[in-house]
Amino acid sequence: MDDSTATRGRTGPATDATDLGVAILGAGFAGICMAIKLLEAGRRDVAIFEKAAALGGTWRDNTYPGCGCDVPSHLYSYSFEQNPNWSRTYAPQREILDYLKQVAARRGVDRLIRYETPIERIEWDEPAARWRLTARDGRRFTARVVVSAVGALHVPKMPNLPGLGSFEGPAFHSSRWRHDVELAGKRVAVIGSGASAIQIIPEIAPTVGALAVFQRSPPWVLPRRDRQITVAARGVFARVPGVLRVWRALQYWRAEVVALGLAYKPKLMGRGQKLSAAFKEREIKDPTLRLKLNPFYTLGCKRVLLSDDFYATMTRPNVTLVTDAIHEIRPRSIVTADGQEHPCDVIIHATGFDTFNPAATVDVRGRGGRRLADDWRDGPEGYRGVAVAGYPNYFTLMGPNSGLGHNSIVFMIEAQVRYVMQCLTWLDRGRLPAVEVRAEVQRAFNDDLQRRFERTVWRDKPGSTWQLPCTSWYVDARGRNAALWPGMSVGYWMMMRKATIADYVPAPAAAVAAGVTASRRVA
Repeated sequence: MDDSTATRGRTGPATDATDLGVAILGAGFAGICMAIKLLEAGRRDVAIFEKAAALGGTWRDNTYPGCGCDVPSHLYSYSFEQNPNWSRTYAPQREILDYLKQVAARRGVDRLIRYETPIERIEWDEPAARWRLTARDGRRFTARVVVSAVGALHVPKMPNLPGLGSFEGPAFHSSRWRHDVELAGKRVAVIGSGASAIQIIPEIAPTVGALAVFQRSPPWVLPRRDRQITVAARGVFARVPGVLRVWRALQYWRAEVVALGLAYKPKLMGRGQKLSAAFKEREIKDPTLRLKLNPFYTLGCKRVLLSDDFYATMTRPNVTLVTDAIHEIRPRSIVTADGQEHPCDVIIHATGFDTFNPAATVDVRGRGGRRLADDWRDGPEGYRGVAVAGYPNYFTLMGPNSGLGHNSIVFMIEAQVRYVMQCLTWLDRGRLPAVEVRAEVQRAFNDDLQRRFERTVWRDKPGSTWQLPCTSWYVDARGRNAALWPGMSVGYWMMMRKATIADYVPAPAAAVAAGVTASRRVA
């Protein structure tokens, strides 16, 4: 009898079971979405393993001042759980976290979550055709299917700086914000000028004594145009049928158009560059400072940042932009390559995250004992962002090459969850004893992806005199872009509409016959 099918129809979720049909790792946007769709399909053999004491993923972990989303609120939410009550065009962290909690409670997902249960190792048991999971505290579980929803950016990247351990004041990463550290009147150093930094800097600059911003490469910054959503507008969204859906669709296509420049004709990004340059000139009158903040790569090569007040903040008398490389950290200062010493009382590392790699936090061992950490030593590689050759019944959400530089990752997550649900029906109906993408299919898919990157803004060796070279964290040790989808998100959605069983390792005829018979007995 197929165990995952047999458990359907139970009156409640098997939250106490150690043998599961589907084990989900992580209770952020992706994990919650996966659980919702499994529950909708009638499954009760599901559990979510969450390392922390609360759900929310990145929106639980990042609580720094000014933390918020750079995707419009109505787009950065589930299509099946649209929220008419967002307070701002771009939702702040607390509001997004509250939204996730409300959705999880309303959909019954919170009952599936096993908090403070970080899974450190999963191993494929070939004879049993099941995954064996081991938690940090030694508890063991089994599951027929594992869905990794650990997120793309959750492992803080700390710089390897000489003397870092000698610093005598508080030093912490932006995603591990120290709310017990008082910044008022202090000399604060922010290392980094990326997405987190440009939200933090305007928030803390008015209260700190002095703020030194250590910039490695200047970002392209466009005005965010964040506005409060009026009570009247929220009332229309809530009460007039169809308005919220139409508004969301307009936001989606407005964002989607940007992909034309990113993925097909980089010269189109010139308009955005002009907008950014004009914005900077309006806000910054000092030509020397403007030059220091001038990017030297094509807009879109690295993450485009949105801020209404970053440039203005950089002109404050208590803010200093430092562009020389850091030479060393001393007990109460940072010394740059030019020999200048910058006194500081607090160091904030806004240095980003290690790119998507679930093997960084979980020891994943697939068929024949192979290790995902070894297979991905030079960079992650999968199939359509959800499957990995050599790892049966193992799925990734927000996996390799499913990130976006222009639209909502929640849209991609929903497409991936629908695809995984199709794959699970092959197991339930006995069409496959295990779902494992064929290695040659994965290889051909990735070769084609990398060829597609040659025409994009992310290529390192541009073919025109207009486009500048591009180097970013999107590219792995092999020089391959393993993070982004090289096209429009609607193209990804179309590709993911139908899962093709021929892409996966075929089952022996005897196994298929046995599976079909078992499925009929259950029915």
